Amino acid sequence: MFKLNTPRPMTKSLRVLAALLGYPDARLRGFLPEMGELLRDEGALSQARRAELDTLMDTLRRADALGTESDYVELFDRGRATSLHLFEHVHGDSRDRGPAMIDLGQTYEKAGLVLAEGELPDYLPAVLEFVSTQPPVEARAFLGEMAHIFNAIFGALQQRESAYASVLGALLELAGEKAQPVKPAAEEALDESWAEPVVFDGCSSKGQAKPGQAQPIHVVRKGSVTAAESGAAS
Repeated sequence: MFKLNTPRPMTKSLRVLAALLGYPDARLRGFLPEMGELLRDEGALSQARRAELDTLMDTLRRADALGTESDYVELFDRGRATSLHLFEHVHGDSRDRGPAMIDLGQTYEKAGLVLAEGELPDYLPAVLEFVSTQPPVEARAFLGEMAHIFNAIFGALQQRESAYASVLGALLELAGEKAQPVKPAAEEALDESWAEPVVFDGCSSKGQAKPGQAQPIHVVRKGSVTAAESGAAS
């Protein structure tokens, strides 16, 4: 009888990738050697992908601390295309985002996970921490359903010639998907997109849902493609 190939365990790799996408403070940089060892020991990623991640970790370890932290903020917090908040790529500023956040947060609670103070449920490192608690088959399927978002961020990071693109490439590999960078559309900075006339008192009016529009619970591609349904993954 033939046996179906099942995904390798990827718990350690997912947690390392989640950490690599976090703010590169002194504490994180101190763990970089151990993180590289965990990736090698688990063997869930190809040697070529691990080499790319080793380059990123070596850069983070050797670079000026203040410069590294400043570059991180500029890269991930100053534009939509590279945002690590997944619902930013799905719902934008529409009213769909609130209910989706609540449902995802409840999924974490059922799994016994508690978000750090001020951390939003759709923050990619938090999502990866949750996925790391799932069995390999479910984890791979969950990642696969987010592949279109990963490819969008991957493309934006490649356009900026950022070594962080290797992390998104690794996530696509763990999902069993091919890295196919999506060329990001021209965008305005997040700070500018929130600038509104006085009459709105600072509340963004962009991307508002239409009356009667469905309120998705999960991560979906705008228009049609259903992605990671939180309840199914728990």
